[in-house]
Amino acid sequence: MKLSAFADVCLRTIMVLGAPNAGQLTSREIAELVSVPYNHVAKAVLELRTLGLIDVTRGRNGGAAITQVGLESSVGQLLRTLDHREDVVDCTDHDANGNCPLVGGCRLRSALKAAREAFYSSLDPLTVQEICAQSPAITLLPFPTMRRGA
Repeated sequence: MKLSAFADVCLRTIMVLGAPNAGQLTSREIAELVSVPYNHVAKAVLELRTLGLIDVTRGRNGGAAITQVGLESSVGQLLRTLDHREDVVDCTDHDANGNCPLVGGCRLRSALKAAREAFYSSLDPLTVQEICAQSPAITLLPFPTMRRGA
């Protein structure tokens, strides 16, 4: 199962913010920590804020911080929300002739949909807090100790 690029950036962002002692970070700081372009992180921050998973403070000393709801969120449910793809495979516009010729009686599409749901279900018991607390990679991130320009 491959995650959408957007879901991947959102997960990286929330994992960084959920790390112990992460505090409040700007989108630029997050982008540097997770090696993702700033504009992608900014979109992820906006979506996570809309979902109530992070709080964002504007201004010179502003930044994003994870909320309790964000820490307690199920990883599986979060992925269901963030991954806006309808199907695992795209049966439309298969080639220059239009839709896939098997689309009418194909069982693969529904099997792949069930497999995706099984994937998400296997992640339902995990919370953001659990994956952040148990990740040695996150604890090794070089979190900024002092804000630039503050």
